[in-house]
Amino acid sequence: MIAQNKTGGMVMAKKQYAVIGMGRFGSSVAATLSNLGFDVLAIDSSEQRIQEASHFVTHAVSADSTDEEALRALGIRNFDVVVVAIGQDIQASILTTLILKDLGVPKLIVKAQTELHGKVLSKIGADKVVYPERDMGMRVAHHLISKNIVDFIELSDDYSILELSAPPQMVGRNLKQLDIRPKFKCNVMAIKSNGQMNISPTAEDVIQSDDVLVVVGKNNDLANMERAYLDER
Repeated sequence: MIAQNKTGGMVMAKKQYAVIGMGRFGSSVAATLSNLGFDVLAIDSSEQRIQEASHFVTHAVSADSTDEEALRALGIRNFDVVVVAIGQDIQASILTTLILKDLGVPKLIVKAQTELHGKVLSKIGADKVVYPERDMGMRVAHHLISKNIVDFIELSDDYSILELSAPPQMVGRNLKQLDIRPKFKCNVMAIKSNGQMNISPTAEDVIQSDDVLVVVGKNNDLANMERAYLDER
């Protein structure tokens, strides 16, 4: 989006976001976007939730997201991204998604409760489907099995990114000696060291005790790597 500044020059305008559903997930998304300086419209049918959201978003409106005219009146199609974070009401989630696509929302991100729900959302036009509960469950499981797992981010059904705090077996050895790619078919994308991010590590880079390796690969290959360096709690 391009806007004109006071001197007549062209500047990039801030993206505008709308978040529908002010449950725990929706509120977290809206609050984070607001804290980052973006304009955020919060929508929920609950007056109480909207009252709470009004303290941290740009605008907060109580409305039924399954009412096409209500969404049209809010100018929802003018927002760059709309996040549908409706909780347990799968029917409302699907209907809201259909309406938003019909209204021409440029980018639509929708929270899914189940795999089947997610498949339906994808088929009716959601640009991205997220599974907060499932993804958090995966992260918790990875944290439980090893104290070296800093984070686990699923990129797709097949690929993920693993942040691994360097286990003792790695310390003092370089990437060439560790032989991670040939052994596990995974790639070390970056190394976090002393607060600095090395985004193009070489084969000669030596792993230090406080380093965190950012590794990408297929889920099965990452699992094999985790098991190889497993440090049980």
